[in-house]
Amino acid sequence: MKLKLLPPKSIRPEQVFMLSALFVNAGNYLYNLIVGRILGPTAFADAAILITFLLVLSFVAMTFQLVTAKYTVIFDDEIEKSFIHLITKRTLIAGIIFGVIIVLSSGYLQQIFNTSTSSMFLIFGLGVPIYFLMSVNRGVFQGNKKFVDLSITYQAEMLSRLIITLFLLYILSNIQSSVIIATGILISLFFSLFPFTLKKAFKPTLQLNEAEKKLVMKFFILTAFYECTQIIINNSDILLVKHYFDNYKAGLYASLALIGRVVYFVAWMFVMLLLPAVVNKEKEGLPHGSILLKYVGYITVLSFTIVLGSYLFPEFVVNVLFGEAYVAIAPLLWKYALATSIFAISNVFAYYFLSIDQYIPVVITGVLGITQVLLIIYFHNSLEEVVIVQILAMLVLLIVQLFFFFFKTYRKKKTELQ
Repeated sequence: MKLKLLPPKSIRPEQVFMLSALFVNAGNYLYNLIVGRILGPTAFADAAILITFLLVLSFVAMTFQLVTAKYTVIFDDEIEKSFIHLITKRTLIAGIIFGVIIVLSSGYLQQIFNTSTSSMFLIFGLGVPIYFLMSVNRGVFQGNKKFVDLSITYQAEMLSRLIITLFLLYILSNIQSSVIIATGILISLFFSLFPFTLKKAFKPTLQLNEAEKKLVMKFFILTAFYECTQIIINNSDILLVKHYFDNYKAGLYASLALIGRVVYFVAWMFVMLLLPAVVNKEKEGLPHGSILLKYVGYITVLSFTIVLGSYLFPEFVVNVLFGEAYVAIAPLLWKYALATSIFAISNVFAYYFLSIDQYIPVVITGVLGITQVLLIIYFHNSLEEVVIVQILAMLVLLIVQLFFFFFKTYRKKKTELQ
């Protein structure tokens, strides 16, 4: 009797994307760790500002990506083509405007953040239109669930930035490191456009009607508002620390933030999968709460593991990742990881509600984001105080998000029973 071998299960595109996201996050972390080790705390403070600016830019561009992803799912055929043409054109215009503002403000930005040169901001500003165009390209892949192509764009960006930056740091040791970092970022953005799916987006198509435009604009404005809250919560602490503290402490804090935020960056891959899945279910009139709870469960387990590891082995983690020069920040590691973990969990709830046009959590997040900034402005006697106020703000945010979720679930079930 012959035993029949079961055919191997094929890897689904979603699984490819998750594996790719882990690889990309690991690569980005490797980039930050190597740069931090090479430069040391003081010089790394300037590099961290550029990395933070890149994160800020990614959140702004994410508005275009999420809008593109959602309406690529909702619109069909010619309407979808018209939408992609419109969003591509508007995105490029916005990118050029943002880029020009950064270039013209480079000297002012140097003064605010106490950086060694303004050239780093000038070079960075040149890449903004490319980044915005890339976001629409990724949004089309995300909405169409072409997760393999989406994975390639992220990998191309990460690998090119890592290799090019390290190569330039090696051969151009006489040039300011912040200028090299900015140049590496700029070049990597061109690689992130591969594979490019927007070739037909530049050709004239049928126009969206006014109702469709209003629908898109409403979601765009609310998504933009939420991404602004993401910018505030994720990056205001690094920028404010750079403003209030000396370069050495700012460099230490930047390393703390990069280590502590690992949970947020890993959690982001779940958000990327969550949005199209929930929008599809909503479009078909099917329940989707279980999708949310599944991803919240994943992130909670991940968060607990990282916070526990940071609590038990803080000096080991900092020493291995950044080196002995950064060990002074180790006692704050688990506290920062806790703040980031709480935010990562609440963030999943916010994106879930955003995808089904429930906007109260977005407003709540905005209020708590502004609250966090105000708390840091008034309470920054030490780096520990900066971290503690963030834990408090994020804890309140999560409690409110949970209350809203269970309240909406209760109301929905009550309505169905009537």
